[in-house]
Amino acid sequence: MSKYDDAIKLMEERCGNDKEVIMALATISLSCNAVGNPVPAVRMVCAYYEDGLFYISTDATTNKIMQIEKNNEVSVGGLDWFSLECEAENLGWVKNEKNAQIRSKFKKIFDWFSEVGDEDNPNSIVLRVTPKRGTIIDNERKYGERKYEVDFINMIAY
Repeated sequence: MSKYDDAIKLMEERCGNDKEVIMALATISLSCNAVGNPVPAVRMVCAYYEDGLFYISTDATTNKIMQIEKNNEVSVGGLDWFSLECEAENLGWVKNEKNAQIRSKFKKIFDWFSEVGDEDNPNSIVLRVTPKRGTIIDNERKYGERKYEVDFINMIAY
């Protein structure tokens, strides 16, 4: 197996298999600092991971979505020892027919979703986060390496 395959296997083991993943999602704020430079904005989110993608339930009117609409480059960092540069995409209302499978997963994985997911609100959306590159740490060296620098686009790891 290649280093890339090992890195993907680690992500699946840690984040996949219908687990709720708590992670930090960083965007670029719409406001700037005192000298005019953009600043990061970070918040904790719940996601699930499947087939190399993260899915997040959120509200379309939040600052994070407004920031993503302007710049869809985001970063995520997880308690499972990963930090990734990603691209985020609003997939629309959670009750859209095209999101039926994702909505079903939200209900299965997120204990809180039925109560606070606000599904009947058209602003209740699915945010898909696609990793592009990043770092995965494996202090146990399960597959021999401690650190994987991963290029998800070209499917290679160093």
